[in-house]
Amino acid sequence: MRRLVTPADFDRVHDIYMDAHVVRYLGFDPMPREAFARVFDPLFDSGCFYVYEVDTRVQGFYQVQRHRGRAAHVAYLGTFAVAPDVQGQGVARAMMTDALARLRQAGIRRVELLVEADNPRAIAFYEGFGFSHEGTQRAAYKRASEPGYIDELMYGLLIEQP
Repeated sequence: MRRLVTPADFDRVHDIYMDAHVVRYLGFDPMPREAFARVFDPLFDSGCFYVYEVDTRVQGFYQVQRHRGRAAHVAYLGTFAVAPDVQGQGVARAMMTDALARLRQAGIRRVELLVEADNPRAIAFYEGFGFSHEGTQRAAYKRASEPGYIDELMYGLLIEQP
């Protein structure tokens, strides 16, 4: 079940976000719980950061932001992650299916996202939903623990309206 994040979700979101298998592909380097408010608070304040529960336990999250003006038919999907202990159990698929259905209902026609070029599992996942590689931002991503820069791939999906 999807719902907006609440302050009570802070610890669980931190635990998922900072897991070694997850944090590598999100926008911040590992940090202790005490410092995580600088990540969590803007997500909470955005009003568009969702957690996904399975059996009343938060098992994933994502942010979706609708563009404005002439691009109001477009939404950006980001910070998409699933708890490592439930990866491979269909949670990510359920989250994405639900997110796309809700976006379609809201009149969104196009969904955009970024994915690191060194994340083949995520690339295959998004392509499985019909997202297409539309461009590359060269050397756009730098992890503190690694010497080089990572390309970010821009993906887009056109949603057919009923």
